[in-house]
Amino acid sequence: MSEPPSTRARDELLALVEAGDVFDRFAALPSAAEPRDAAVLILFGTLDDQLSEPRQQASAVSRTLDVLLLARATTLRSHAGQIAFPGGRVDAEDASAVAAALREAREETGLDPEGVEVLGALPRVPLAFSQHLVTPVVGWWRHPSAVGVVDEAESAAVFRAPVGDLLDPDNRGVTVLRRGGQEWRGPAFQLVHGDREHLVWGFTALLLDSMFDRLGWTEPWDATREIPLP
Repeated sequence: MSEPPSTRARDELLALVEAGDVFDRFAALPSAAEPRDAAVLILFGTLDDQLSEPRQQASAVSRTLDVLLLARATTLRSHAGQIAFPGGRVDAEDASAVAAALREAREETGLDPEGVEVLGALPRVPLAFSQHLVTPVVGWWRHPSAVGVVDEAESAAVFRAPVGDLLDPDNRGVTVLRRGGQEWRGPAFQLVHGDREHLVWGFTALLLDSMFDRLGWTEPWDATREIPLP
């Protein structure tokens, strides 16, 4: 008897965490920088009443798999309006980066941390724009709880994104920043949640893209397709 798709996805995520070496596309922080510790919760689970649209091409993962995301408020000074994982700075009272990720997720989305199985923390990733070292904490949503916007000054939306939609080649492309004669290209994912369209790009998209590649979930997509930034 074969494993249920959700169990297989959890096991693959656990193996990814245990392997550890996932992210190799991030520029190091300047040597003079004084980095601050931060953590994000990358929380996967199984969708209940929300399914991705049927597709002709079979996906490497179950259509019922999802990941928790939020849209940052447009009034924030840093990364305003961007799609992100729940997370923030590691405070002095936090016992660990894992504790910080769970605390921030509870404060931002209202989720119950008791329902989260922490699979582990991946090595810290430099976020040069804000000079943070970010610990990605990978979780499995064993007992999902209701989530939503807790503080409108922090978040504009909280939603569970179907992984199948993220992996759909029709929803993939690259964003391009051109400044001062230089160019930065990065992966991007287009999503529709309710009546709103979202673009996942920047740091969050790089994390997802790297994980999907290492997990073997990525489907062939057009890396020459440019998606305009909002």
